[in-house]
Amino acid sequence: METPRTILASAIGLALVAVISSVYVSNLHSACLRCLCEAASGCNMTLYCRSGYCGPFYISRVYWVSAGRPVTKYDDPERDAAYNDCANDYNCAKTIVQNYMAIYGKDCNGDGTTDCDDYAMIHYNGGQRCETSIEGTNFNRRYMKCRPPLSQEETLVRTASAQRRGSTS
Repeated sequence: METPRTILASAIGLALVAVISSVYVSNLHSACLRCLCEAASGCNMTLYCRSGYCGPFYISRVYWVSAGRPVTKYDDPERDAAYNDCANDYNCAKTIVQNYMAIYGKDCNGDGTTDCDDYAMIHYNGGQRCETSIEGTNFNRRYMKCRPPLSQEETLVRTASAQRRGSTS
């Protein structure tokens, strides 16, 4: 039998999932998300799970938990297979990545802007180690093939940042 406390906790959990699911992350546009998917697995929708990573974005359970444990519609994050099912569903997996980037998004490569290059570093290295280079990895090779072009604003910020670095050396 469900108690009022259990019902309230469930309602709060669902409300939190609804709020987290609607997060907007600047510069994390659909082309960037698609490229992260390509870099992670070739956006393989049939990958399922292997070596502790699941789905087309190749997401670990720790990454999913850090992202707030989003789930597919009508699922329960407490269900054993909720992580697998969400990570293997492209739209749900996109939500995982968006939530994760909302938490860990920052300028990882020091170019003065947070953009898809930084999100690629975060996705590959994890939010706490995003400054680590991804050059020389298969992930980066695939990412560079689909890397979205910089917006005018990103180009201006990078140029200004490079000029500031040049004048302080």
